[in-house]
Amino acid sequence: MYAAPAPRRGDVVVGRDAVGRVLRISSHPEHGRVVLSIWQDVRCIGTVRLAPQDVPEVVRSLTAAVVVAGEDDVAVAG
Repeated sequence: MYAAPAPRRGDVVVGRDAVGRVLRISSHPEHGRVVLSIWQDVRCIGTVRLAPQDVPEVVRSLTAAVVVAGEDDVAVAG
């Protein structure tokens, strides 16, 4: 199930922890913002509004989290 309506400029990432949970990423250049919103089925349960210059730091943080999670998985498996 997707959040309705889907963003005109952006994407939807389906969560893996709860059925019906998605992260919507939408661009709003007319307001100078990129909005991350968490949806449960058709209800928005939280948002973060970012300035465009903040997006690279969010991407770096997400990338770093993936690398750390991968290292933890290797350490546990080893």
